[in-house]
Amino acid sequence: MGATLSNFKQTVWPTLLQALPPKSKFTADDIPDLTGRIVIVTGGNVGIGYETVKALLKHNAKVYLAARGKDKAERAIKSLKEATGKEAIFLQLDLASLSSVKKAAEEFLSRESELHILFNNAGVMAPPIEQVTADGYDMQWGTNVVGHYYFTVLLLPALLAGVKSSPDHHARVITTASSRAYSHTLHWETFKDTPERRKTSRVGLYSQSKFGNVVFARQLAKRYAEQGIISVSVNPGNIKSELQRHLAGLQKKLVNLLLYPTPLGAITQLYAGTAPEALNYNGEFFIPWARVGRCRAEAYDDELGDKLWKWLEAEVKVHQA
Repeated sequence: MGATLSNFKQTVWPTLLQALPPKSKFTADDIPDLTGRIVIVTGGNVGIGYETVKALLKHNAKVYLAARGKDKAERAIKSLKEATGKEAIFLQLDLASLSSVKKAAEEFLSRESELHILFNNAGVMAPPIEQVTADGYDMQWGTNVVGHYYFTVLLLPALLAGVKSSPDHHARVITTASSRAYSHTLHWETFKDTPERRKTSRVGLYSQSKFGNVVFARQLAKRYAEQGIISVSVNPGNIKSELQRHLAGLQKKLVNLLLYPTPLGAITQLYAGTAPEALNYNGEFFIPWARVGRCRAEAYDDELGDKLWKWLEAEVKVHQA
C-alpha cells in the first residue's frame, strides 16, 4: 500500500496537476527584443518547434531551423516568412544518425562562431518497436537523448562564445521533456535493441527518454554553470502536435480530447529561453505554463546523472575521432 501511494504521489498526481495548469502569466508578447541573438531550434519545422521559431523571429532573433527533411523545412520557412516577415535558416539535422548530427554541428560552426540559445525541441514518440537509429539505439532514446546530447556537446564552443557576447552574459540550452518524465527512470538494458527493449512498451520507452532529457539538462547545468551556460528542461504541456502521429486511431482520438492548442506548447520553453528571470533557475524543470516545477526524485540524483553523462560520453566518443 505504501509503495502504491508513493508511486501515485510521484508519478500520477503531478501529471494530473500539470494537465490542468493555471493561465500563463507569460505570453509570447513578453519575449524581449532578441536582435543579435543566434538561436537553433531542433524540430523547428512542425508543432511546438514551429511556434517557437515563429515567436523568436517576431522578436528579431536569427534562427536556424534544424530538421531532417529539406522539403518540409523549406515549406515551414516559407510559411514563417509569410507570418513574420523574417526568414529562418535551414540546418539539415537527423538526430537518429550521429554522423548527421556531427555534420549539422560542423555546418553551423562553419557559418557562425556564436550561439546564444539552443532549443533541443525535436522528438519522436511511440514509433514502431522495430525502428532503431542508424547507430543501433532505440529510436526514441537515440533521437531524444543521445542525438541531442551529441549536438549540444559539439556546439559548446559556440555556446561558450555566446556567453561572452550575450547582453546577460549567459547562453541557454532548453531541452524539451514531457510530463511522461514522471513515469519512468532509466533502464540501461533498453537503450539499444535488446530483448529487454522489445519487452518494453513504446510509451514506456518514450517516457524513459523524456526522463533522460531532464537528467541530461541538469548535468549540463552542473558542469557548465560556472562558464555561463544555463541549462533547463521543460514539460511543454499536453499539446497537439505531430508527436501523436504513431498512435493508433482510437488512442489518438482519446488523447486529442485532452490536448491544448499547439501555440501554448511553445510558451514554457520560450519563457525558459528568453525571460530574464529564468536565468535564476539553472538546472531546473519547468512546467506549464512558464512555471518552475519538480520532476521525479531520481532526476536530482547526481550519482545517476553522472553515470548517464559518462555513458553518453563513451557512446559518442568514436564519432568524435
